[in-house]
Amino acid sequence: MCGIVGYIGPQQAAGLLTEGLARLEHRGYDSAGVAVLGSRLQVVKKAGRVRDLVDALPKRFAGKVGIGHTRWATHGPANDTNAHPHVSADGRVAVVHNGIVDNAASLRERLTEAGVELASDTDTEVFAHLIGLSTADTLEAKVVDALSQVEGTWGLAVVHADFPDRMVVARNGSPLIVGVGDGEMYVASDLAAVVRHTTTVAHLDDGELATVTATGFTTFRQDLTTTTTTAREVDVDPSAYEYGELDGEPRMFTEIHEQPSSVERALRGRLDERFGTAHLGGLNLDPRELRAIRRVKILGCGSAYYVGQMGAGLIEELARVPADAEAASEFRYRNPIIEPDTLYVAVSQSGETIDTLLAVQEIKRKGGRVLGVVNVVGSAIARAVDGGIYLHAGPEIAVASTKALTNMYVAFSLLALQLGRVRDLSIADGKRLIAGLQALPTQIEEILKSESHLEEIAARLAEAESMFFVGRVRGYPVAREGAQKLKEISYRHAEAYQTSELKHGPLALISESVPTVAIVPKDELTDRNVAALHEISARRGPLVVVTHPDVDLGELDALRVDVPKNEVELDPILMTIPLQLIAFHAAKALGHDVDKPRNLAKSVTVE
Repeated sequence: MCGIVGYIGPQQAAGLLTEGLARLEHRGYDSAGVAVLGSRLQVVKKAGRVRDLVDALPKRFAGKVGIGHTRWATHGPANDTNAHPHVSADGRVAVVHNGIVDNAASLRERLTEAGVELASDTDTEVFAHLIGLSTADTLEAKVVDALSQVEGTWGLAVVHADFPDRMVVARNGSPLIVGVGDGEMYVASDLAAVVRHTTTVAHLDDGELATVTATGFTTFRQDLTTTTTTAREVDVDPSAYEYGELDGEPRMFTEIHEQPSSVERALRGRLDERFGTAHLGGLNLDPRELRAIRRVKILGCGSAYYVGQMGAGLIEELARVPADAEAASEFRYRNPIIEPDTLYVAVSQSGETIDTLLAVQEIKRKGGRVLGVVNVVGSAIARAVDGGIYLHAGPEIAVASTKALTNMYVAFSLLALQLGRVRDLSIADGKRLIAGLQALPTQIEEILKSESHLEEIAARLAEAESMFFVGRVRGYPVAREGAQKLKEISYRHAEAYQTSELKHGPLALISESVPTVAIVPKDELTDRNVAALHEISARRGPLVVVTHPDVDLGELDALRVDVPKNEVELDPILMTIPLQLIAFHAAKALGHDVDKPRNLAKSVTVE
């Protein structure tokens, strides 16, 4: 959600900025713009795609210092005027900003009373004017002066015509990194923007600012005292961040098909077959501390929340510890009770999800212990927590999460296994689960081979304006995730229910035009699940049943999707894979941009 790129060095900035912005397109945006500082400050911004911005750039757009931005509209509609960068009244200051200015209305009123003519509807514009009006002697002091008047969150980059040898950046609740090159420096909100040029980066902390010149950077706080943030080499493959389609297919398609190898990476070095347990050194918890845990609370947003529900069920089953999942976006607003013997787990692909990060900060503020389950090394959540599990899914570019979600479930399986083995889970059960985990990559490959069948089902579901996804106990979070995936990329209405709740209201909506996708694993509830499906069929509701090969559906009129059987505790993740393919092919059948669904962003960095 929104992206920032900055450059200072010997090269012309414009091309580097637009290239970086294109690499942030997966984050979601509706307009883009750049400012370059050469003999004068020049700004071009455009509603639409980055390619529209590139087409709008004049032939003479020279400057070796610059900032760029992709905007996702909050204050004011998506148009050229509201796009970033925003400029001060005298045209000498340009700023780009991710985040929200909570007191924007009062600041805009104050600026108007001072004679400033505001050009946009945005909250961000106040930064440009506050910096431009500051009488401080240095750019750093001008930015600090402006920040002292602002309430809210920001990832901010500033250039000023009076200080052409530098830019100043600041972070408070919205991610920002500084990339170190050879005689040149980069700034970005996401590593993807700069990874082609450098993998040596410094992550700013909340409340920290940096002065960036062509030869290096220095960091400081708002009281202008220096800090000691340093840059480190990040172990990533730059080619994995290549944007756009791969081999002619959307990124979501390739990421679905990468899941066998991504699961193998998540398991590598973490299974202890001798003792039937997992080894997660990153937890920073010894066996005595693990045994002292009396409750587990999992926090995530969207798909991370749903996989957290799957993980909570798994932890209760294997470790016999009470566990539940909650939407991180709601957690801190209900003044939660933070218990010393509760283990809190924050789940986020990007590691930058603002709602989840704020929940982590609330728990830490109250003395709780938090683990992170994240995919991005060095991300804000990864640095804020007490320990955690990296997903090792590799960069995930498509907005709809697939391989990262699968690796989240694998991570919860490992956590549940380790928690269970320090309690009452037997070594025999531990070894049984390890064998199941090791079988996952091959079984996922088997599911992917049935893609043509799933494509046919998706085409039929795409014709429906609304549908249900249903499941019980282990299957219910799978149904929730299936509904989420379908609606976010196909724009069809999909609602998830516990199968047992159908008779308490939703059956009223069942008809020939409202299909149901049912999750029916072979487990202790199979017969009850199948009986409920007969209730749907009796009301002429079309059925798609995701199940196991030896489940007898009787005379049920349904489209059947068979999934390989694993251990009952691990079946949910395999049943999620066909739902990913159904959502993908439904969206394609409807002609939608699968990788960039409307109104959504890959990394949500504003509340």
